[in-house]
Amino acid sequence: MITQTNWIDRTFNFDFPAGLFPCILERVRGTPSRVKEMVQRYPRNIRTVRMNDGWSIQEHVGHLYDLDELHEGRIDDFLSGVQILRAADMTNRKTYQANHNANSIEAVVHSFKVARARFVQRLETLDDQQITLTAEHPRLKRPMRLVDMVFFVAEHDDHHLARMSALARVLQQRQ
Repeated sequence: MITQTNWIDRTFNFDFPAGLFPCILERVRGTPSRVKEMVQRYPRNIRTVRMNDGWSIQEHVGHLYDLDELHEGRIDDFLSGVQILRAADMTNRKTYQANHNANSIEAVVHSFKVARARFVQRLETLDDQQITLTAEHPRLKRPMRLVDMVFFVAEHDDHHLARMSALARVLQQRQ
């Protein structure tokens, strides 16, 4: 099996046309449904197991929820004309402190669904000029448009979905 690239090692080319925004938005909108479908396949004893100091499937879902606050804040950053977007907490303290495994998967998925719907609703109100507003991404040290930030979110979602699938496969083989 191919080993997945670590998120922080990823590089991005933001050279696609802004007209792809509706398609990218649909990816972002659909993540909660994809997550729900995935986690329903696994019992709690698969969803809440950590391996090699990594997050459990349920914690990955919680992490996606935890980050939607950052994503919404970055919309504010673009709209207010900041030069550099607010930085993510690369220690992921919020996710570690949340103890997502202590909650039901239904509660974690619901929280993510509500937060993501709010994020998508804000994105749907933007016009063509707003989705092309530009600011520097603090970790990547390069400019990105608001549409690029939404693509970045979609890629981050897929990164975690892939991690969750890989973890589930390993844990199922061990049973």
